[in-house]
Amino acid sequence: MRLGFYRRLAWTGIRQNKKMYLPYILACIGVVMVCYIVSFLGLSPVLKEMPGGGSAQSFLNTGFGVMCVFSTIFLFYTNSFLIRRRKKEFGLYNILGMGKRHLALVLLWETVIIAAITLVVGLFCGVLFSKVAELALTRILDGGVTYTMTVELNSVVSTVVLFLVIFGLMFLNTLRQIHLTSPIALLRSENAGEKPPKANWLIALLGLVVLAGAYYWAITVKDPITAMIGFFIAVAMVVVGTYLLFVAGSVTLCRLLQKNKRYYYKTNHFVSVSSMVYRMKRNGAGLASICILCTMVLVMISSTSCLYIGIEDSLRTRYPRHINLDAVVDCVNTLDGSHQEQVRVLAEETAEQYGATPSNILDYRVCGFVGVRQEDRMVMDDVFLSSYNMETMANTWQVFVVPLEDYNSLMGKRETLMPGQALMYTTKGSDYPYASVELGEGVTLSVAKQVDSFADNGVDAMQIVPSMYLFVPNFQETVEGVQAQLGEQSASSLHWYYGFDLNCDDDTQIQIGQQLSTALRDMESADETDGYFHVLMEGAAQERGSTYGLYGGMFFLGILLGVVFILAAVLIIYYKQICEGYEDQSRFDIMQKVGMTKGEIRRSINSQVLTVFFAPLLMAGAHLAFAFPLIRKLLLLFGLTNVGLFAGVTVVCFVAFALFYVLIYRLTSRSYFRIVSGMREE
Repeated sequence: MRLGFYRRLAWTGIRQNKKMYLPYILACIGVVMVCYIVSFLGLSPVLKEMPGGGSAQSFLNTGFGVMCVFSTIFLFYTNSFLIRRRKKEFGLYNILGMGKRHLALVLLWETVIIAAITLVVGLFCGVLFSKVAELALTRILDGGVTYTMTVELNSVVSTVVLFLVIFGLMFLNTLRQIHLTSPIALLRSENAGEKPPKANWLIALLGLVVLAGAYYWAITVKDPITAMIGFFIAVAMVVVGTYLLFVAGSVTLCRLLQKNKRYYYKTNHFVSVSSMVYRMKRNGAGLASICILCTMVLVMISSTSCLYIGIEDSLRTRYPRHINLDAVVDCVNTLDGSHQEQVRVLAEETAEQYGATPSNILDYRVCGFVGVRQEDRMVMDDVFLSSYNMETMANTWQVFVVPLEDYNSLMGKRETLMPGQALMYTTKGSDYPYASVELGEGVTLSVAKQVDSFADNGVDAMQIVPSMYLFVPNFQETVEGVQAQLGEQSASSLHWYYGFDLNCDDDTQIQIGQQLSTALRDMESADETDGYFHVLMEGAAQERGSTYGLYGGMFFLGILLGVVFILAAVLIIYYKQICEGYEDQSRFDIMQKVGMTKGEIRRSINSQVLTVFFAPLLMAGAHLAFAFPLIRKLLLLFGLTNVGLFAGVTVVCFVAFALFYVLIYRLTSRSYFRIVSGMREE
């Protein structure tokens, strides 16, 4: 036979199965387009030059790796639906005399045709919309706009290579299936697996236990470090538990419904439950995949949207004042010297030159060090700290010792303490349940009271470990006791924090910060006194660009990946409905011949779809609800402390997604009904 015959046969097969192939090709085009856009943005010189663009591009480069993995899994999964529908056709070709070598040529031409259409159209759309995506990300980062259209050749090459490899692997996998299956088995492939599975209570119970364990851990985790360490373990448990429940638990549910005579022995329920129980073992994995994709979309979009919406809150947490000065000293006596007054005067004079007035002053001293909590003791041993492991990391704290007089001055309090007592404040939702705290082996402080808040210096927002603030009446004595234990390890640091807000715009704040920084360097150069006194300066206006780049990049990537995951979920739902429609067509045809009306068929279909179709959405909602405390603690690591904002964004995202899910249900259930009943769309 001529090669042109196989090409025509492949094209005819695609056209005759366009209801199956068209959504698949469109999905492939969409994935190619997104891969190119993500790669293009990761290499865009326009983004690289704007403030925060580098941070955004680092996330986008990571996103391209995620897209590579996801594209492979997604296309393999959806391609399995196509091959399952075509096996009967291939079996017929085989019986009519076409050898498996010839089938391989037909499959090769199909793969080449689909790959060519996908890559050409996908790259064209990617190039076309890449500038739109660049402008959108530029808008998110609050950067300058350029309208020059460019094509990134490296992105084109990497995208083409990626999808050629994926299509090649899918072709080899299809050949393997055809080669290992007999012609008779190919002909009967659509009816394979029709034996009614038994309810596997053990696996269903195991799935329930695994999922309950992940839920319990998520709602009981107390600190962000533990949440971060165990996050991927919890995700793995949720994925495993979801698949076990949908594969084994769905069969068990059908068996329970069959035992309920009031529910089962009704026309609309009898047919649907009887049909579902035969194939849930095979299709349960599809429902689990839909559930996992829905959960990923909800978690990703809600968390990244919340971070972007709350970016000003995060900025304020990281930079408590418009101008933040951190003076590092080498001796506790230097904290009470004349340097502080010089800095205050310089700050006021510099601000006045630009017509601004410092306000909301932040001014306090602190001694900071790292300790590992063992019950009521903070271990500061250098050897112990260097032997870092998971348990050590989960119990690591940043400890700050602050004079009580500075606390009273900042917070407007009049607290009094006896020597050896301390007020305590802990961050990141971490609890300290003991009545005293031992710093090393020689300094023990009695916790007189735990306070609710303190004027943070921004250091805690940068760290993944929780912080413990101890406000003591005898600051110098306590610090010297801690330093005596640490010796020459230099594990403690002495700081004076000074910050203030300004009544001017960002550009003026940047100018004030630059001039103040120069003045501080001059002051240090002219200093002839003994002791080390070095001032570091940070400005919220100066760092706003990088912060927007970090969170804006995460938000943009979250939206892109969310769209791709939604596309995957929609395609899986569509193929599931279409494949099951063709499988049920003969059954409902028999039912119509014995007197079942189209209205009864529609009610039966609604019963079946409602029973199964909304299970992934409900399960995804449960996953999101139980993951809320865990994600909230992880967001604390990014400086987001607004719980109400996160809760509101999460609810809005779920409601919007549920409405979209209902729309997909309406569209796919109509396709299913038209297939099984032979009716045209009304």
